[in-house]
Formats: sequence, structure tokens, C-alpha cells
Amino acid sequence: MKKLRILGFLAILVFAVTIFAGCGSKPATDSKPADSKPAESKEPIKVGANFELTGGIATFGNSAVNAIQLAFDEINAAGGVNGRQLELVKADNKSEAAESTNSITKLLTQDKVVAVLGPISSSNALAAAPVAQAKKIPMITPTATNPKVTVEEDNKVKEFVFRTCFIDPFQGKVAAEFAAKSLKAKTAAIYIDSSSDYSKGLAEVFKKTFEAAGGKIVSEEAFLAKDTDFKATLTKIKNANPEVIYVPGYYEEVGKIIRQGRELGIKQAFLGGDGFDSPKLAEIAGKANLNNAFFTNHYTPKDSAPVVQNFVTQYKTKFGSEPDALAALGYDAAKMLVDGIKRAGSTDAAALTKALAETKNLELVTGNISLDAQHNPVKSAVIIELKDGEQTFKERVNP
Repeated sequence: MKKLRILGFLAILVFAVTIFAGCGSKPATDSKPADSKPAESKEPIKVGANFELTGGIATFGNSAVNAIQLAFDEINAAGGVNGRQLELVKADNKSEAAESTNSITKLLTQDKVVAVLGPISSSNALAAAPVAQAKKIPMITPTATNPKVTVEEDNKVKEFVFRTCFIDPFQGKVAAEFAAKSLKAKTAAIYIDSSSDYSKGLAEVFKKTFEAAGGKIVSEEAFLAKDTDFKATLTKIKNANPEVIYVPGYYEEVGKIIRQGRELGIKQAFLGGDGFDSPKLAEIAGKANLNNAFFTNHYTPKDSAPVVQNFVTQYKTKFGSEPDALAALGYDAAKMLVDGIKRAGSTDAAALTKALAETKNLELVTGNISLDAQHNPVKSAVIIELKDGEQTFKERVNP
């Protein structure tokens, strides 16, 4: 009997507690006002970096990544973007097109980045672009100059692909006009890297512009990336006796070409594009061999503009060396992306892509940028002259 009374008492107690709890609680949907909005994410904004950190153009990739990190550090120290910090997720494409495709795929599918910066070379950017297009995530290459990077074969614009550098037609045109007008050359040889879209694109425009100016191409030769012995071909070029030799390649091969050319007695001017812009060029070619050599570039650290000098000072302080054009363009790509995120008000891919396409009058290290309908910036170029291995400003050319 006593046991029954205890059980009865417990049953009444449980019932009372249940009633009390039911009266004192509210449905979860009543815990906040009906018109409240979800809190904005405070997680870092993850941005991918698909760059050539090893391989044939590793100095370019590392310069760009260093500068991007510098830009992100500055922005994070000032409070971030839209209240969130920036996080750079790096992937090494090893200076190879196939690896460039793999790197961007990993960044987008595994790392879940909101945008991708890079790659450096046109060939690697062309390999990465279809992935950005398929995943509908914006990609900004700081330095890939081939026009096809941002447009399809039918000239349809690639909606999700952008750049912060001028394109090959402009760079090739500037080099040809410099050869014809400033150097007064009437004949030229062209020596291209036939494995490089960058090299072929520059050569095509150089030839067309130089011939339109009344010049004559007396020799056209080709090499492959990673070749080391160029003397046989350089001998053929020497025998053609051009007044200038246009070599639109990257520093690794260009340095060897110029050194071997000088050893063969070639004294004529060597011309090239922004692929010359590496401290490694002087190491490979030899400083004295670079006299009477010129190249088109995106900026010069000798520019007295405050935005340029501030960047140069910050980069030298952090990394202990003067920033090349690849660094300047990487820094600009980071700043252009952040400007787009701010104007979009979010990292939503569609909104960010639209904002990037509408970039106008954005003051950056390499110039004031407005993107045209094909996602290319309209800005000036500079001619750099090499004197005993040191870069000196020669002249500026406006579009």
C-alpha cells in the first residue's frame, strides 16, 4: 500500500512539472521577431590563388602571391571587407596548363573559395578559365595577356573571367611602334616560343604592326619552353642581319637566348614583353649582355605617383626586394576583387561577377582601371630599357 502511495505521488509530480514547463516555454519560432534577418557570416572570405609557385616561371607566381598577401594583410588590418577578414588559399599549378586546371578545380570544389586570382601565364589561364565558367565563380588573372583568356573563339565574352593587365595586341603594337619610331629600325627578326600562347600572340601583333609601319620581317624562328641551346637558330638570325630581334618569351629562355646571342657576336637590340621582368633575367643572361635590350611593361617602380611609391615601400619592407610588374599586377588584382566585393555587398557569385564587370575609374598601382566590354582594362604601358642589368624608364605609351 505504501508503495502504491509513493508511485501515485510521483505520477502527480511529473504531471505538474509537465504542465508548468508547457506554460513557461515558447515555440522556437517565437524566439525572435518575425521580420528579423539571418546574421551576416563572420567567417573569413576565402579567396583562391592558382599560381605558378614552382616550375619555369615560379618567380612570377611568387611575386604575384606575395603582393596579393600584402594587399590582404593591409585590408584585414583595416577591418577587412564588409566586416569579414580575407583568407588566401594557395594552389601551385607548377607552371603547367594541366596542373592549372587541377588547381582551380580543387580551389572551387574542395576549398569552396568565392573567387580565384591567377594564373600568371596565358596558357595556364586558358586552361583554368573553362572551370571558372562551368562553376560560375569569378576568376581574375593579373597577368595573362592573350585576348582569348576573356573571350571565346566566337568572340563571346567569358562572363566569369577578368584581368588586370593590358592584352597582347596593345603590348605587341607598343613594341613594334617603339622599334620603328624610337629605334628607327627597318628590319626585324622574330623568335618565338611556339609552345606559348603568350609568345605567339605578341609575335602576331608585332609583325602586323611593324610591317604596317613600313618595316620588314627578315627572319622568323621558333623554340620550345625548357630548350637550353639556341645557337644554331641564333646563327640563322644573325645571318639575316635584322636591326632588332623581337623575343616575346619568358625570362628563363630569354636570358639564355640573349647570352648566347651576345656570345655569337649579335650586337643588335633585343626586344620583348613583360615576360622579361624578373631579377633572374640578369642572372641568366649576364648583366652586360642586357645592354641594348628593351621590353614593354605594365608599370615601373620608378614612377613617382604616391600610390606606386607606397606600394613599392610596403613590398620592399615586407619582402626585402623591389616589386616587379607581376607583383604590382597581383596587388591590383586583389584590390579589384575587394572593390567588387564591397560594391556587390556580398560574396554571392552572381552579384560579385556583375560588380567586377562594372569596374570603373579604379585607381591602382599599374594605372587607373576601367574594364571594357571584354573584361580588359584600358590603361597605359611603359618601355623599360636594361642598362647593365638594371631597369630604367624609357618612355610611356598611352592607349
